[in-house]
Amino acid sequence: MKTTPIITLLTLALAAPAAWSAPQRMGPEPFADTARVVASTPVYEEYNEPRRECWVERTGYTYERDDRSYGGAILGAIVGGVVGNQFGKGGGKTAATAAGAAVGAMAGDNIDNRDRQGRRVPVEEERCRTVDNWSRRVVGYDVVYRYQGREYTTFMPYDPGRTVKVRVQVSLDERW
Repeated sequence: MKTTPIITLLTLALAAPAAWSAPQRMGPEPFADTARVVASTPVYEEYNEPRRECWVERTGYTYERDDRSYGGAILGAIVGGVVGNQFGKGGGKTAATAAGAAVGAMAGDNIDNRDRQGRRVPVEEERCRTVDNWSRRVVGYDVVYRYQGREYTTFMPYDPGRTVKVRVQVSLDERW
């Protein structure tokens, strides 16, 4: 039977991925064993979670007057304007009316508000400060374990207990 070079190439191309995907082993498979834990020391991390403390503090006093009344000033302006209108002639009458209203407004305001008093009011301010709040937490364990008479050290995120599982792989030592 005669084959063409194209068919030969196709056959090789289809068979090659199967040959490449086969596992390549260079020695025995690793196996699991148990080692005794000699020491397990917690490793701590310190961290700060600052908090804000606030309080109200009296810092002094201020003086506040009671609210003023404007009724006396208005009534005084009306009465002063009427009285001022009684004096003068022509342009002077207008000036006398205006002057009477101004004087009446001041007099009415003084009479109406003379019994108003002020009072001392405390001034309070909020004061704040940041206070450090240090804590620590376990982040893992420094573990010393013994396997076949030799000690090894590792870091683990949890306390392993009395034993640990180890993966053992045997290989040739060609240095001899």
